[in-house]
Amino acid sequence: MMKSLMFAKIYQPSKTAMSSGSASTKSWVLEFPPTESRDIDPLMGWISSDDTQTQVRLKFATKEEAVAYASANDIAASVQDPQKRFVNVRPGGYGDNFSTFRRGVWTH
Repeated sequence: MMKSLMFAKIYQPSKTAMSSGSASTKSWVLEFPPTESRDIDPLMGWISSDDTQTQVRLKFATKEEAVAYASANDIAASVQDPQKRFVNVRPGGYGDNFSTFRRGVWTH
């Protein structure tokens, strides 16, 4: 019997637009894309699918661990490297408004 080849995507999740924290962006994720369309249940109106692979989402500490897992389990995976963001820390930015060494008087 021949094994079916599974396809997956390995990526590092980006931070959400609603938060400035980067807590959930450290790990690497292996997930499977949907292979079939979703159907709407005529009675309840719920969206359903017979594709259970879309529910699988594996987290790894490093990209190398995720790639090694995929190759060990015969999963063809595409790796998407994250786009690194330039951190803009300005001297005398917002925190300077509350500095004890501020030269001028801070008024509203």
